[in-house]
Amino acid sequence: MRAWIIRFVSLYVFDVVVLLLIDVLVPGVRVGFAALWAAVILTAATLWLKPLVHRWFRSMAAGGAAQRSKLGEKLVQYLLVLAVAAIIWVLVVVFTGVNVRGFVFGWFVPPVILLIAWAIYDLVDDRIEAGTGRLYDRAFRRGGTPDAAAPPIPPAPAAGYPGAAPAARPGAARPGTTRPDDGLTDEQRRMLDELGNS
Repeated sequence: MRAWIIRFVSLYVFDVVVLLLIDVLVPGVRVGFAALWAAVILTAATLWLKPLVHRWFRSMAAGGAAQRSKLGEKLVQYLLVLAVAAIIWVLVVVFTGVNVRGFVFGWFVPPVILLIAWAIYDLVDDRIEAGTGRLYDRAFRRGGTPDAAAPPIPPAPAAGYPGAAPAARPGAARPGTTRPDDGLTDEQRRMLDELGNS
């Protein structure tokens, strides 16, 4: 569960940045504050829908792979990935407040930017997820879970202070010994022992 949370949060932050960059760079797209919700849709679709759709498209294209050249096969693979990015972009636009205008800048350029962003994320995902994992662990420990460090136990108060244990009387049994705490000195106890033996 922890791994999925870290992966989702890492990709979510990355997707917010990507959507804001699309907003700035592409004149046909307006994202604004919708980036916060659109990144949720984009992240969920990237993590769970993208592999399924890509696998489905690949299985459909595999039938004619024997008739294509190496270059043709590579082109088909790139087109499949672009088609997956386009489907995810359509979902983002439909289910969020992202506004698009025009085919080229509204519907074609953003999926290409998504492809570039996915390639960049594949290069840096380990570092981003490691940093997110450290933040997650720090926040989780501060939340008072059993992993949290226990507060230190205060030292026992010294004799003579309020709450201190009374000082031991001379001749009293020390902790850990079996001698009774009768208030007698060693000499008095020896004398009583001699009287009992006589």
